[in-house]
Amino acid sequence: MEQFIVSARKYRPQTFKDVVGQQAITNTLLNAIETNHLASALLFTGPRGVGKTTCARILARKINQPGYDDPNEDFAFNVFELDAASNNSVDDIRNLIDQVRIPPQTGQFKVYIIDEVHMLSSAAFNAFLKTLEEPPKHAIFILATTEKHKIIPTILSRCQIFDFKRITVKDAKEHLAEVAQSQGVAFEDDALHIIAQKADGAMRDALSIFDRVVSYCGNNLTRQAVTENLNVLDYETYITVTDLILENKIPDLLMAYNDILSKGFDGHHFIAGLASHFRDLLVSKTPATLSLLEVGEQAQKLYGLQSQKTSSDFLLQGIDLANDCDLKFKTSQNQRLLVELCLMQLASITFDGEKKKLTGI
Repeated sequence: MEQFIVSARKYRPQTFKDVVGQQAITNTLLNAIETNHLASALLFTGPRGVGKTTCARILARKINQPGYDDPNEDFAFNVFELDAASNNSVDDIRNLIDQVRIPPQTGQFKVYIIDEVHMLSSAAFNAFLKTLEEPPKHAIFILATTEKHKIIPTILSRCQIFDFKRITVKDAKEHLAEVAQSQGVAFEDDALHIIAQKADGAMRDALSIFDRVVSYCGNNLTRQAVTENLNVLDYETYITVTDLILENKIPDLLMAYNDILSKGFDGHHFIAGLASHFRDLLVSKTPATLSLLEVGEQAQKLYGLQSQKTSSDFLLQGIDLANDCDLKFKTSQNQRLLVELCLMQLASITFDGEKKKLTGI
């Protein structure tokens, strides 16, 4: 049996062109190499799975190979990776400082990539200060971290800082589509959209979820299979619930909520999702804000149709009620009743309006 390589490793970018969603940073680094403006200490910071270590490795390889961009060639003689999580003592940093003094045998620079640098002890940080401020000509340090606030200011002031942003849903979806095509997997647009949203801005997470879903449903990714496997509430659920609210069908609404709970979903997750759904409907009402709606094309049409049935006043009241329920959920003694009460209040918004008109109040 051949060993399976996870997509996050198999499709790890080998050149700056392949890096997803960090064009500003990759362009800056390329220009810095070309114009010989590269700082001796760089700090890559940002959330998990957005390409910090990948960019550090590509940069380390590219520094010693001007104009050379063959992804199959791994020029790793002068690249040293240190995991600060397990090498966080003063002795580890002293060993590193001793190594830095020795010039490279081949190439122009020795590149030191220190991952999870925030894990270094304060004594190790202080031992590292002088070397970081005045390193030898042949040494370049690339520090990577997810928690910039834990790094002491004296280290930050000595580094050129690059803030990596979260990967947008659109970029993640496009990259997943490329991966799916290269693996010969058929997919629905909405299925990839759900995976990209679930990843929450981390490309590595998106690829891990993609692997899991492909294992579950084979070579045909459908929206239904993805929602089942990821245990997420589909937009269709919220559209159905909103229709029942608009029709003031309280018994049907309570039964629909019971079905959602019986499928193993959390009430808190449901009510938070309902508030987000109302927000999405509000955004769908005007063409100017349509770009804020992060859903697939098919879902966009459904949102557009439902937003025409609702008034802005109803949606604002709905968001307020659902948000209030969301805040009270954790402290409530009877959480199910709290959500049911919220649903009944939501179904009564339009009903109350009609009653007032009838009675002439």
